[in-house]
Amino acid sequence: MKILIIGAGGVGIGLGASVASQGADISIYARGKTAEAIKENGIKRCGLFTHYEINNVPVYEDYDDIPKNYFDYIFIASKTTANTDIADKLKNHRDILKDNTKIIIFQNGFGNDEEYLKYFTKKQVYCARVITGFTRPERHISEVTVYTEPILLGSLQNENPECLGEIADLITSSGIKCETTNEVDKYLWAKMLYNCTLNALGAILNFTYGQLTENPYTLEIMNSIIDEIFEVINASPYRTLWKTPDEYRDIFYSKLVPDTYNHYSSTYQDLNNKIPTEIDSLNGKIIQLAKEYNINVETNEFIYNLIKAIESNF
Repeated sequence: MKILIIGAGGVGIGLGASVASQGADISIYARGKTAEAIKENGIKRCGLFTHYEINNVPVYEDYDDIPKNYFDYIFIASKTTANTDIADKLKNHRDILKDNTKIIIFQNGFGNDEEYLKYFTKKQVYCARVITGFTRPERHISEVTVYTEPILLGSLQNENPECLGEIADLITSSGIKCETTNEVDKYLWAKMLYNCTLNALGAILNFTYGQLTENPYTLEIMNSIIDEIFEVINASPYRTLWKTPDEYRDIFYSKLVPDTYNHYSSTYQDLNNKIPTEIDSLNGKIIQLAKEYNINVETNEFIYNLIKAIESNF
């Protein structure tokens, strides 16, 4: 099985090491110092679960150099801010794909398949819900820092996800449980609730997820974000795993946040590194849908505007 991984951050390297440890033939698209580090050192997965070290990983810095008619799967593990460019590059280099190549998007946010569906069919484009925490302590190393639930693979276009079973099996065999599901949309919205409530607010205040739950002022903000998102979900054709905001809050405060108490969000890391965040795919997506359904989401808008103001100073 031949897999091209686009996006050599913590998620991409972690997934690459996972499937390669079980015999998959992986290649990575990376550039600059990251490409140099992988060429020199290979890739490693450490932290929770089994540690793996994969040497001699092919690295491509230019799409023109990627082998033609070669890959069975393409993993998109980049920041969502790169989706328009990646989709365009794949359209212009579609000869690197086989006729039945599957694209799996391992990203935060909702609706990330839209850019790829402009050029590829519904039977080619799939999404993953990843709630496992990956960080990148060095450019070629992924550390698994948090695990709460399995990685889930499926289609937002109602395609049968059974074709992804072999990928789920590889990741599971590497030590991180992974499953296919016909309800990936519900789970992605569950993650949207989690990320939109915690990521930006924690980044703005330099708080861990746990610290956000111990302050009455941040609790009020988070509860408002949750209420607004449920209003958007209920007005839209989408659904999630809980029927009411209170039902979600019960598990959010009792399990989801305690399991990730010491975690700093990816948004926090992006702001510290002075790079654009994924806010448009998170709270920005809530705002986009709210406008479509005429819903007031002023708390999400306020958080979104604060992140955009910080970014504008980079």
